[in-house]
Amino acid sequence: MSVQSAAADVDVDLRQLFAGLARNWLRIVLVTLFVTGLAFAFAWLATPQYKAVAKLEIGSRESIFTRPAGTTNDDKPATDEEAVATEVQIISSPDILKKVAADLNLEKLPEFDETLKMSALSRALVLVGLKSDPFDIPPEERVLKAMHDKLNVYGVEKSRVIAVEFSSKDPKLAAQVADAIAQAYLASKGNAKKESNTAATGFLGPEITDLQNRVKEAEAKVAAYRAQSDLLMGGNNSVLATQQLSELSTELSRVRANRAAAEATADSVRKALQNGGSLDSVPEVLSSELIQRLLERQVELRTNIADLSTTLLDNHPRIRALKSQLADLNDQIRNEAQKILKGLATQAQTAKAREDQLVAEVNTLKAASARAGEQQVELDALQRDANAQRQQLESYMASYREAASRADRNYLPVDARLLSKVQVPTEPYFPKIGPITGAAAAASLLLMAIGTLLKELFSGRAMRPAAGARFEPIEQVAMPVARTEPAAAEAEDEQSDDPVADHRIGQGAAMAADAEPAEPVEAEASRSWQSRLGEIDVDKAAEKLIASGAARAIFVSPEGDEAAATAVLVAREVSDAGLRVLLLDLTASGAASRPMLDSGLFPGITNLLASEAQFSDVIHPDLYSDAHVVPVGTADPVRAMRAADRLPIIMQSLTTAYDLVVVECGPADAQGISRLVGDGTEVFLSMLEADDEVTQAAVKLIENGYPDVTLVTPVGHEPGHPLPGRRSAA
Repeated sequence: MSVQSAAADVDVDLRQLFAGLARNWLRIVLVTLFVTGLAFAFAWLATPQYKAVAKLEIGSRESIFTRPAGTTNDDKPATDEEAVATEVQIISSPDILKKVAADLNLEKLPEFDETLKMSALSRALVLVGLKSDPFDIPPEERVLKAMHDKLNVYGVEKSRVIAVEFSSKDPKLAAQVADAIAQAYLASKGNAKKESNTAATGFLGPEITDLQNRVKEAEAKVAAYRAQSDLLMGGNNSVLATQQLSELSTELSRVRANRAAAEATADSVRKALQNGGSLDSVPEVLSSELIQRLLERQVELRTNIADLSTTLLDNHPRIRALKSQLADLNDQIRNEAQKILKGLATQAQTAKAREDQLVAEVNTLKAASARAGEQQVELDALQRDANAQRQQLESYMASYREAASRADRNYLPVDARLLSKVQVPTEPYFPKIGPITGAAAAASLLLMAIGTLLKELFSGRAMRPAAGARFEPIEQVAMPVARTEPAAAEAEDEQSDDPVADHRIGQGAAMAADAEPAEPVEAEASRSWQSRLGEIDVDKAAEKLIASGAARAIFVSPEGDEAAATAVLVAREVSDAGLRVLLLDLTASGAASRPMLDSGLFPGITNLLASEAQFSDVIHPDLYSDAHVVPVGTADPVRAMRAADRLPIIMQSLTTAYDLVVVECGPADAQGISRLVGDGTEVFLSMLEADDEVTQAAVKLIENGYPDVTLVTPVGHEPGHPLPGRRSAA
């Protein structure tokens, strides 16, 4: 068995395809010339339209000298795309268009009001209801609709420029309307600023008067509260109690430091006197002039004693006198130190008393400062309210003066200007005879060429067979010697009542008898087979399948694609009998499925074997019966044949879903159909003419395990009438 892709069996013949253009060149040229002539006539007879353009620049017109005080050019946001789009909508608004229409009296022109000069064709369309009656629309709306159709306002890309385009039959009128729309837009912007200034002055005047009264009241409250709370202000903008508390705290710290220093000095002097130590290390003792002189005298006496001790003994009257003087001198120093100690103690006591006094005053000021702090919070709140109202008053007064001055001097710079003056157009923008005629010629030529090529493709004239897979030659099997007499008896018993069949069997026997003498064994086998088998028609084959309840019908067509019609006819006959029938096309060219689908480009068994599709994708309805068909498919046949072992599984699935599965195998042999045979299988051999090829195929099938092969011919079969609504393939 050989399975080929239908898509691989045909190719597009480019030479034949483009030859179709040559065959139909006259029709293509005539249609192209006709369409080109119509386009030329339309462009020549069309009313010329002129377009005028006015350009506006959107941006602030304020100068550095007129800009309000306290503002800079950076304070104004840059004009973005949304702002430009907003201005575009304003320019094309009905208010501006109404003003322009009124100023130029456009309602009196037939171009803007079709009711002034209505053609007979338009009146007829209105009468039959194919066009709305323009008289039902108010005149002002008719003019606005016409202006909207002729107006095009858009923002120039990547700029703050807006273009105002207006088209008309009259070039001067187009320029006038475009310029009038631009001027009306600028005037509306100026009026909007004027209204804004007027509204601002009307709001700010009474508000300023009210704010002045409120500022006076707020400042009076601040002064009254300050006097009532006795919140006197000291240095550094602070309350007097707080400032005094700060000063007393500083003084208290200084007194505490002096007391601590005096106590420490007195303690050191006391320890020196008690321990009999030297007083030279005490700074306060050394700072006394009397002690300094006594210490000098002490040093002098010690020096004299030391000098005399070198020559005199200790009991010498002079040394004893000097030692007595030294002892008196030491007593005097200690007495003076005692006096200093008493002075330091007195100083510490004085500092302690001053400290106590300062502590009492600090406590008093703390309470006063706390009360002042609470009162200061309330005072600050009143002060802030008064300051806020004063700032608002000053801001309102500055804005009022600015708005009033602009209104008095009538200085209202709009945020737009006319960038270029409108020029009267000299050439119409529509129609362009050359481009319109050229485009019509190119389009008609292209469409006619495409239509001709598609017609050639769909008709099949531009398709040619492709090089497909070739079948291996059928292996020749030597036939045994036939038994003539039993075979003849069986042939006589099995003779059909159909004279046509008898004639064909006899014809086949005669052809077999006239075969070359090199194959006497095969000729004998052929005569034996024809004596045992009788051919049946399509109806008898369908009846046999229905009566036997067969699940599979394998058709072998040794004569090629023409004989494959037998399987199609049998499948349709069984389907018309009410059974669920599916035809599986395993021919190389799709000869069985192509007539049932009118195409060979559907997915089929090769796609299923190559795992490119599912059952639901490869099963298609027959266009001429209730049968279903699985075509050859469009997948790579080589890849599909690698999965040929899946055919038994696929056949089992199909026989489960359908009452009968008809398989057209083409010129296959016994080995080729072995994967398709199963329980309830009938094998048929399709025959158009009884020749040696059919005879040999039948013999080989019989000898290779299919003795019940049935010979079927479609010759003389008349298909029944198709069901209503279904095409006929007869």
